Amino acid sequence: MAPEAEEPVVDFPTLWVVPSWIEQHCIIPDGFHKGRRYVLADWQLWCTVNHYRVRPETVWVPERPVLAPAFQNRRSLVVAPQKTGKGPWAASMVCVEAVGPALFGGWAEEGERYLCAEHGCSCGWSYDYEVGEPKGIAWPTPLIQLTATSEDQVGNIYKPLQSMIRGGPLAERMLIRGDFIRLPNDGEIQVVTASASSRLGNPVTFVVQDETGLYTKSNKLKDVAQTQRRGAAGMGGRVLETTNCWDPAEESTAQDTFEALAEDVFRFYRKPPAHLSYGDKRERARVHRFVYQGSWWVDLDGIENEAAELIEKDPAQAERFFGNRVVHGKGTWLKDGLWDLRTVKEHLVPEGSPVCAGFDGSDNNDHTAIRLETFDGHRFTPRYGPDRRPTIWDPAQWGGEIPRGEVNAAVEEVCRRYRVKRAYCDPRDWQTEIGTWALEHGDDVFVPWPTNKIDRMYAALNRFVNDLLVPGRTSHDSCPITSAHVANARKVAKPGDKYILAKPTEHQKIDAAMADVLAHEAAADARAAGWTAVAGPPPLVFGF
Repeated sequence: MAPEAEEPVVDFPTLWVVPSWIEQHCIIPDGFHKGRRYVLADWQLWCTVNHYRVRPETVWVPERPVLAPAFQNRRSLVVAPQKTGKGPWAASMVCVEAVGPALFGGWAEEGERYLCAEHGCSCGWSYDYEVGEPKGIAWPTPLIQLTATSEDQVGNIYKPLQSMIRGGPLAERMLIRGDFIRLPNDGEIQVVTASASSRLGNPVTFVVQDETGLYTKSNKLKDVAQTQRRGAAGMGGRVLETTNCWDPAEESTAQDTFEALAEDVFRFYRKPPAHLSYGDKRERARVHRFVYQGSWWVDLDGIENEAAELIEKDPAQAERFFGNRVVHGKGTWLKDGLWDLRTVKEHLVPEGSPVCAGFDGSDNNDHTAIRLETFDGHRFTPRYGPDRRPTIWDPAQWGGEIPRGEVNAAVEEVCRRYRVKRAYCDPRDWQTEIGTWALEHGDDVFVPWPTNKIDRMYAALNRFVNDLLVPGRTSHDSCPITSAHVANARKVAKPGDKYILAKPTEHQKIDAAMADVLAHEAAADARAAGWTAVAGPPPLVFGF
């Protein structure tokens, strides 16, 4: 039996009027069902309601409507294999952003409804709001951009968009003019590619960036994507990314978005079970049934034929395109799927819990990270400060250098919130800070642990992997940066059948993985020295 994706539950306020509007006004753009009502597949509906999820604390002021800040998610990323219907769904989202109820318009009272007749549409449709439900209003002057690497690529969205307009009720409000579409009130839908980026810098209200797994520094589309995000932010607009899985060696926009620690980005990625091998035909069929679930129009036999042919020449690309997996290169440190099998996201670690820590620091190139492990073997990334930032720092986000003051503040807060039994710290570039932490909290707590000592590092890596192999012995929180760094890590052979870890390219960092290993090593040594599960009295906590 094929595995099934988790059943989503909508337990938050959202603009339910949006999917209802889409299904009333958009049509199936091609194929045998062309011209029929466009009905959202389950995964498309889930992505739609999350993109239009409203913050429950939002206050409605008619004279000054709340734009992007009214929504839980500043932007969305949808990662799905080829032919799942990303293009037509993105086109339907463009339609609602162009002339539909895409903005928060207050909280409904009894008897209120959305009437198309009041918004310039003669289709006669209406939507009855429930009391307290978020209402939708239209942009007064929308400016929308569709972005891709080439004109052919942007056609994945622009062609179905044109068909949706021509064949349905939207034709009276949206006028197609070559590479742009005229909207009411001088609004416009524009096409932007790497070779035709003169429209950048415009005050956009909505942007669709297609196949962001191909947006790299070399083709300059990373700069395009960032420019569009800035333009949307200035107008209170938002951004939607759609893509196949990316090649992690290319440092794409999709990878940046997926691995970002920002919590106001909705990410949809239906990752197939780790134990299924894409090289095995039977298991590959199970992978396809999982990742294409809900896309009823997909011919899985045809997908298998395409995948099988591509596997002969480029198996990694086949697995990315059709298997929906981010495939890393040869020499990967951990066995495929092992890290994912030990994920436990809902592990609550109360304040006052005894923990051990791992610290791997840098100055201005690599990341700096702190990971913690509990007595029962669960590792996680703590958060600190009023903004609850995770304890992983990318120098690129801090003016090119690691913010040492932030790191010091985080260490102090971790020590206040938890009982740090032992912390192993790689001393390179951080000797002074580690010495200060040892003076304040004990030199038997904060211990220098150089990661360039081959014998000791190999023993720690070996223990880490062996403990991962035993079900129930250890787990982790699936922190996205740590997971990415674990996947990046490559074995480098050393004399005596030993190995250490290294990054495959300069931009594929492994620092959070090293901090994770150090946290586990500190915990293992602490247990061997007599660490027990008794927490003791909670520490004094200030400022919470």
